[in-house]
Amino acid sequence: MHADIHLQLHRLHAGELRNAAAQAPPRTPLRTQVGWALVELGLRLAVPASPRPVTLAA
Repeated sequence: MHADIHLQLHRLHAGELRNAAAQAPPRTPLRTQVGWALVELGLRLAVPASPRPVTLAA
């Protein structure tokens, strides 16, 4: 394949990707909040909780 044809195909494909990205609906704030809540939940499940200090009753 000639370099010129390869470059033209690359530019065509890049233009198609830009058009598809421009037509995608914007993210909603609710979707973002739910996403961050899931990230926080995953981190809480992945990191073990620190043990609480034990106090002796007198």
